[in-house]
Amino acid sequence: MKVIAFNGSPRKTWNTATLLNKALEGAASQGATTELIHLYDLNYKGCISCSACKIIGGKSHGKCAVRDDLTEIFRKVEESDVLIFGSPIYWGRVTGEMAAFLDRLLYQYLEYNKSSLSLFPKKINTGFIYTGNTTEEMLKELGMDKHIEFNDFAMRMIFGTSESLVSYDTIQFKDYSKVDATAHDVDAKFKRKAEIFPIDCQKAFDMGVRFATEVI
Repeated sequence: MKVIAFNGSPRKTWNTATLLNKALEGAASQGATTELIHLYDLNYKGCISCSACKIIGGKSHGKCAVRDDLTEIFRKVEESDVLIFGSPIYWGRVTGEMAAFLDRLLYQYLEYNKSSLSLFPKKINTGFIYTGNTTEEMLKELGMDKHIEFNDFAMRMIFGTSESLVSYDTIQFKDYSKVDATAHDVDAKFKRKAEIFPIDCQKAFDMGVRFATEVI
């Protein structure tokens, strides 16, 4: 069992990375081999719409033809049994780095065929972990949940399954006294960090356990 997690945050030790590591710990507790890949360490751009992955009989059919740091990552993806994606919510969506990664990852497997929509060779468990500066109520009020729903749809279409975990109202700054953020109830945020974030960490751990033990 091979589990790969992708950190779409520029921070390697903050909320998103912490939850991804917990998910990997859960998978490892069941004997899975795990790897965490930090997208901000890689050199790549988004899809260039060359359509080489769509040419029937072409050498890149179902494969991204662009050669960069994602080439090796995509090889690992096809060898994996579980994929877990993680991103903070920036302006109602995933980070630009994660968005570019998903464009490249998913589009190569999209098949415009009446009988099938996915060229990915198997069905695997996938999950998405989000961290956000907003409350659950605000996220829904602003329509950010639609973006999460679409990502779930896309993952199910290409890989077969998907589930999401959202950690709300997270700590954005280590020291709020140094930034212009008076709209926040800082005491409430740190209280939630102490009381609720550990629960989110357990949920991420449990996700990893389930993914490592459920066979699709």
